[in-house]
Amino acid sequence: MTDNVPLAATILLLRDRPDEMEVLMVERHRDMKFMGGAVVFPGGKVDADDAGVSADNLPAGFTADDMPQRIAGIREVFEESGLLLARNKGETTYITNERRHQIAEAYRKKVDNADMTINELANVENLELAVDALVPFAHWITPTGATRRYDTMFYVTSAPVDHKAEHDGNESVDSIWISPSQALKDEAAKVREIVFPTRLNIEKLGRQTVVADALEAARNDTVVTVLPTIEDGVLKIPAEAGYNLTEESIERAAHK
Repeated sequence: MTDNVPLAATILLLRDRPDEMEVLMVERHRDMKFMGGAVVFPGGKVDADDAGVSADNLPAGFTADDMPQRIAGIREVFEESGLLLARNKGETTYITNERRHQIAEAYRKKVDNADMTINELANVENLELAVDALVPFAHWITPTGATRRYDTMFYVTSAPVDHKAEHDGNESVDSIWISPSQALKDEAAKVREIVFPTRLNIEKLGRQTVVADALEAARNDTVVTVLPTIEDGVLKIPAEAGYNLTEESIERAAHK
């Protein structure tokens, strides 16, 4: 964690397909101040209420230092895509898509508008937030000097099998299930705008082709914090972070 830099969370929701797994991405509205128009993984800033979720609404016995980020990630996924990583209390599987849809219809706008907290939603619907299903994947901090900075945890998890993504039409204007290889092809062809950290994490994700392998690789990996530095027009990241490159021109990183 970096002092005075807001915490944030991003979740890579994965599903298997015959040739290659897919990850859920959302296209941000062009008018958004941060990464407007870019295709990103669902996520956002940690809110104060994310640190106040009752233990009764979390898996029994599960603790983590990054709990606010995990909760924020689940909340942001719900707000941006309508998917809800939650179980009925006392059950081990995710809620059904029918129940998810009913909950989204009743509460999604309220949560998005901060008229209801994710904890209140869990209380009302007797839900357990599946924070234990999130596997740490990466940790990036926006470079010093940037106008908007975030200290962001990336997580991978298997998406609920039958849940349907429904973008909110505000922050996100499209929902896309896409393979890592196709996402990279689209970025190279400038079909989609994908920012530097997202692209590198797509490349890292693409080392596996099935969800189980991706989750296992993440569990066995050591997450190294990436705080890019900029020198002479070149953006640099630590080699020990395990990405395919350690430096790139600002021009290429911005894809301009």
